[in-house]
Amino acid sequence: MEQTLTKELIPMKQSDRILSLDVMRGIVLFGILLMNINGFGLALAYEDPTVSGGSTGLNLYTWMMTNLFFEGTMRALFSLLFGVGMYIFLDRLLKKGAGIKAADVYFRRLMWLLLFGLIHGYLLLWVGEILYQYALMGFLVYSFRSMAPKYLVVTAVILFSIGTLWNYIDYQKDKKWIAKVTEAQALLVAGEELPKELKTANESWERREAKRSPEAIEEHNTEMRKGYFSVVAFLAPTNYDFDVNWPYRGDVWDVLSMMLIGIALFRWGLLTAEKSVGFYFTLASIGYAIGLAINYYEMKLVIDDNFSLLSFSKSNITYYWGRAFLAMGHVGLIMLFCKANILSWLKNGLSAVGKMALTNYMMHSVICMIVFTGVGFGMFGKLERYELLYVVLAIWVLQFILSPIWLRYFHYGPMEWLWRNLSYGKLHALRKRSPQII
Repeated sequence: MEQTLTKELIPMKQSDRILSLDVMRGIVLFGILLMNINGFGLALAYEDPTVSGGSTGLNLYTWMMTNLFFEGTMRALFSLLFGVGMYIFLDRLLKKGAGIKAADVYFRRLMWLLLFGLIHGYLLLWVGEILYQYALMGFLVYSFRSMAPKYLVVTAVILFSIGTLWNYIDYQKDKKWIAKVTEAQALLVAGEELPKELKTANESWERREAKRSPEAIEEHNTEMRKGYFSVVAFLAPTNYDFDVNWPYRGDVWDVLSMMLIGIALFRWGLLTAEKSVGFYFTLASIGYAIGLAINYYEMKLVIDDNFSLLSFSKSNITYYWGRAFLAMGHVGLIMLFCKANILSWLKNGLSAVGKMALTNYMMHSVICMIVFTGVGFGMFGKLERYELLYVVLAIWVLQFILSPIWLRYFHYGPMEWLWRNLSYGKLHALRKRSPQII
């Protein structure tokens, strides 16, 4: 029996893959780089854009475009796809009667992904790394594998609501903090001594402002332009803080929720392009109408208040809802693209990028490490926000060309192949016997 089960535990063949999911992965992977490039090339990239990268002219329009259409939404779709991928992976093994062996491979697969995430963050110098978070949330996904789709969505909505409540509480705390700071500064101008509570609030504000000063930004830029081991040491505390705090502060509401929605949508047949054109058009229309309205409200709130801390804090209250609806709009549009009998070359290229999503995602970090840190050209902090888009375009073109070529000669991307071998505990063939057209 042991030998029979082991024999069944083999990786998915390329012929078993779902085109629409691979195309979607390719599109989302490219979209993620639009957001991540700011973290690769700028200090405090996801805070006030007036601090670094520029917030006027083309820089402002770039910030507006990415925040309106991509901020959080690409990560939401990436989470959605990861949930689908893990569900398909486990479901396929269970249907083959692999039993407990399937669970062994599933959890071993996540343990290796967790290690990849730590390497990616600490050694490939990407503090926005998400693989570690996906591995942690993937352990939780296992418990939801048999839940009915409608209950998966209900659970996700509950998680969104909890995250929204937490953001609202944070906003109320920020309001009180800013009120105390305002009062403290008025007393200081009047030459009066500050009470302990106001003094503490004002000192916290001053520490925040010191980190955002031109001198602090330049120091950050200088550190990022140093040699490899210096940058590793410089970013390690940020990586540690992110890995320790974000799983419970954000991932459950941000990542797990979208994984559950992804599984529900897949089981309903929404992600395999099998629904009607009218269905996907309606999904896209409703998703974009609500999602863009919420995102525009948040963006206008921030711009009208000159990128203040309080405006960002207030905009976070509706954050989970705007990204979720906009993600559904993107799903509808991508499925319409997959159903259309046009641009087959583009679909094939994006599909190849999607099949190598793990490799291409980590390749982003390797390329950007060379471009921006002292490991290579040391361009960190030297490009304005809109100029970073040129780097994005170059990486897009590179991966769009390389991915199909690689898959013509090999079954999997390098990281996908390594992950499979480690997950199944055996060596699988990488090179194809003869080149194939993808």
